[in-house]
Amino acid sequence: MSAKAVREYHGKLLIAKYIRQLSEADGGAVISVEDRAASVTSQTDVDALVADKPWLSEIPLVVKPDQLIKRRGKAGLVGINLSFQQCLAWIQERMGKEIEVDGVKGKLDHFIIEPFLPHSSKEEYYVCISSDREGETILFTHEGGVDVGDVDAKAERMTVQVDTTDLSEDAITVALLSNVPLHNQAALARFLCYLFKVYRMLHFTYMEINPLAMTAGASGSIITPLDLAAKIDETASFLCSSLWGHLDFPPAFGRDDYPEEAHIRELDGKTGASLKLTILNPKGRIWTMVAGGGASVVYADTIVDLGYGHELANYGEYSGAPTTEQTYEYAKTIFNLMTKEKNPKGKILIVGGGIANFTDVAATFTGLIDALNSFQEELKSHHVQIWIRRAGPNYQEGLAKMRETQQSTGLPIHIYGPETHITAVAPLALGVAKVEDFPEFDDERHLLKKSKLVLSRGSSAALNDLVMEDSDDMKKKRSASIMEQADNSIENFTAGTRCFIYGLQQRAVQGMLDFDYMCKRKKPSVAAMIFPFSGNHYVKFYWGTEEMLIPVLQTMKEAFQKFPDVTVMVNFASFRSVYDSVMEALEYSDKLNTIAIIAEGVPESQTRALIKAASSKGVGIIGPATVGGIKPGCFRIGNTGGMLDNIVLSKLYRPGSVAYVSRSGGMSNELNNIIAQNSDGVYEGIAIGGDRYPGSRFLDHLLRYNNNPSVKILVLLGEVGGVDEYDICEALKAGLITKPLIAWCIGTCANLFSFEVQFGHAGACARGDLETAMAKNKALKDAGAIVPSSFFEFGDAINNVYSKLVEEGTLIPAPEPPVPKVPMDFTWAKKLGLVRKPANFISSISDDRGDELQYAGMPISEVFEKDLGVGGVLSLLWFRRLLPPYAAKFIEMILMVTADHGPAVSGAHNTIVTARAGKDLVSSLASGLLTIGPRFGGALDDAAIMFTDASDAGTDADQFVKDMRKQQKLIMGIGHRVKSLSNPDKRVELIKKYALENFKDNTVLLFALAVEQVTTKKKANLILNVDGCIAVCFVDMMRSCGAFKDEEADEIIRNGCLNGLFVLGRSIGFIGHYLDQKRLKQGLYRHPWDDISYLNGDSSI
Repeated sequence: MSAKAVREYHGKLLIAKYIRQLSEADGGAVISVEDRAASVTSQTDVDALVADKPWLSEIPLVVKPDQLIKRRGKAGLVGINLSFQQCLAWIQERMGKEIEVDGVKGKLDHFIIEPFLPHSSKEEYYVCISSDREGETILFTHEGGVDVGDVDAKAERMTVQVDTTDLSEDAITVALLSNVPLHNQAALARFLCYLFKVYRMLHFTYMEINPLAMTAGASGSIITPLDLAAKIDETASFLCSSLWGHLDFPPAFGRDDYPEEAHIRELDGKTGASLKLTILNPKGRIWTMVAGGGASVVYADTIVDLGYGHELANYGEYSGAPTTEQTYEYAKTIFNLMTKEKNPKGKILIVGGGIANFTDVAATFTGLIDALNSFQEELKSHHVQIWIRRAGPNYQEGLAKMRETQQSTGLPIHIYGPETHITAVAPLALGVAKVEDFPEFDDERHLLKKSKLVLSRGSSAALNDLVMEDSDDMKKKRSASIMEQADNSIENFTAGTRCFIYGLQQRAVQGMLDFDYMCKRKKPSVAAMIFPFSGNHYVKFYWGTEEMLIPVLQTMKEAFQKFPDVTVMVNFASFRSVYDSVMEALEYSDKLNTIAIIAEGVPESQTRALIKAASSKGVGIIGPATVGGIKPGCFRIGNTGGMLDNIVLSKLYRPGSVAYVSRSGGMSNELNNIIAQNSDGVYEGIAIGGDRYPGSRFLDHLLRYNNNPSVKILVLLGEVGGVDEYDICEALKAGLITKPLIAWCIGTCANLFSFEVQFGHAGACARGDLETAMAKNKALKDAGAIVPSSFFEFGDAINNVYSKLVEEGTLIPAPEPPVPKVPMDFTWAKKLGLVRKPANFISSISDDRGDELQYAGMPISEVFEKDLGVGGVLSLLWFRRLLPPYAAKFIEMILMVTADHGPAVSGAHNTIVTARAGKDLVSSLASGLLTIGPRFGGALDDAAIMFTDASDAGTDADQFVKDMRKQQKLIMGIGHRVKSLSNPDKRVELIKKYALENFKDNTVLLFALAVEQVTTKKKANLILNVDGCIAVCFVDMMRSCGAFKDEEADEIIRNGCLNGLFVLGRSIGFIGHYLDQKRLKQGLYRHPWDDISYLNGDSSI
């Protein structure tokens, strides 16, 4: 998510609407801005459009494409002073046609029609508002229009600080309107004042109106924005989407908008993970599926560097711990796209990524493997070669699963882990490198050799030197200026640094504590967690093998009172609430030195306000959109550094001599690995975050590192977008950075594309040549930094500098300490297959661990798709089988007929009495259920067993009755208080009829009916009652439905399932009685004394 360009149609309507509303609300004269505009596409109903906007057929019009095309007038893409029919003809002539503008080819499909405004060039003005780190800059010139010229050179300029909330018309007049005719100044100043308010209120990040026409009208000046280009901060949608209404964020001109991209955007909007997809060339051979915003750029760079940019089909990322199902959907979308058209050379899929901090690689690979299995035939027919490089939590299991998939499907899959350079799979896949030189993850050869590959970069234009050689005096001035810009408030973390964690982030806390233990810290780095949404309590964690408690406090005030030694806050609040929580934390700036903001998607306006507030209070900010940072042997922010195996692999448990600063959090982990392999390791590393305005900048950290005698080598990993890298160039030239600096800016591939591409991070988008990665790399090299020819050679550059310093004696490597051991959590060890333990419980009826709840292996969605009903669900959960529909319906019949038998029976009576005593529903229900037993409701099991045993034994009905009398046993299921053969129980008749008509066998029922003929001869009410009828019919159903053997059915019955049906059914009635008593507001029940026989004092009892 980032600043997105909006269509001219939507931008103009927003400006007109809210300038009118705000000026009207202020009580002054209402500013009227032209708001008549119509949007036309190939799907537009012209008749409905005219009916809605009748002015279209009444006045002269202007028509032009509305697709983010610059300089439309000079390109002949504006129709002027036309009728509506002429506009339609003009559009029809161009609709769907491919044109070329400034070297970019694209098809026209969106147009805007507006009123034609006759005016002179003297009535045209130019205004542009743009945002930067410090606030907004307003450019204005009284000479607007097509030939406006060099605006930067000729425009008046006004800077509005972030914390300036009241911009006065007088200030605008003085700063911007000196060349405007006096009679126009007041109206124009008022318009610009409200335009600025709208800009900030709606979270615009850029707005250019050229020309802005100001013409005389009957009631005063009429202001009309004739041409508009604007961008809005999409991350602010949660703040003002209701103000925006429907906003269309079109793709850059020259690039089609694909439904697959919309599908991924929809997925991205429903998850906390990050899912991005941009289709660059749908016919391309090379497709990528890369985890991590920074890593995705590095892979694209490498492919372009190798000369295959024209074959690159897509750009995108899946990161932030997507679920298995989300990864499956993402992979399926990629596979669908890449198998639409065949290529005689075959195709390549690169599945890559840096070393993940917290994403479970095995879990995401499970989704990828599901997609590979689903598409294996299509992938084979398209001759797709698959190259994988991945690392991070549980990567061993993920790579092993992928190897099993390769063997079972026969797909050509090559698999690599962290021992291989992050982008090595690209030259391998493209045939630039030899496969035999790069052993795969399960090949022991990779432990014995380290292959080296040199990539060559194609020539491309770069910027000239930024600044010519200066005098010593100029260097001093520049040095002072840079020092003024630098923020020195970021804490130099020590082994005593303590922090608060804002949010219940137990996994991150445990990771920090494990790191503390590895580094032999005396006290845990986490003092407490702050969580406003629950009361104070404690959470259990491990310190080595010992258990410890970390307090969770509800307020910051209490936290700072209890732990005055805390100087750092790691804030895990969401993008929706992080602003408020950080502003609250800044109230304790006398204690806090540094705040790390982890959240992605923080609106730029809020970030800038936080930076301003923190700076004024001397608090350093790391982030937003960061994983944090790490100082080996001292302090770790959140999940930085990944799992413990990566901490060990990258030797982050002890300090090295190299300090780095990076935008990307995922790539910071890769840097840890690269630096550990090519030097004595990391001294400190900070990921400042991928947003356009990070709280602290590259310069802030590099100056800290440069002034630290323990740091010998500096490393910078910048990226396309922004200009912060140029501060480093200035610092190098001014002599403020004196230590060797190895630098690289990712995003060099951007120069290949003729249209604007938004890369993984919100700030990774060039807004001009100066912000391109190539220009920055050249500037850094010219300023004195060591800049390799590609990222692949980044590690070699570090190694060369390190070796040189060691050889010179400037750097003396410390003795390597023994690798510390930290106990592994049982859960993680089990996941890795290192331990096993018998489960405390075994369950075979349901599973809630996956993306979808399952009943006996059937997903809940399928339960509803098949309309199984309660009977079907009960059969799955009770019997682990799906019974035939007639059997499921019979189960539902049982529940219906047993639901209630009036308020007089003991269970209902107890429920009512308990309810009237003021007890809750569960207590009242339990009171009623506890009466169920042999004399009330519990006869079903015994009846089923008695009749079934006798029937199976071939006993005659008459003999069965005699045997029961001899044994002095009651025949369960026989007898009723009032019902008889001549006055039958309707419930029994319904059940009996259904069983005889639907069951394949009724042996036990027929036997029970024969017994009834015997017993009713003795007494008319000794009939087969509802309990007995249910019992014998249920036995016949279970035995004859085909789902069970007789022994299985008998075991189920002996386990008590019939009584379970009575309990379940009768619970419906008991709850009904409870609700009935509450509805009737019945008071406490007391049994009348005259209904009790008092026998006190009777000695005969």
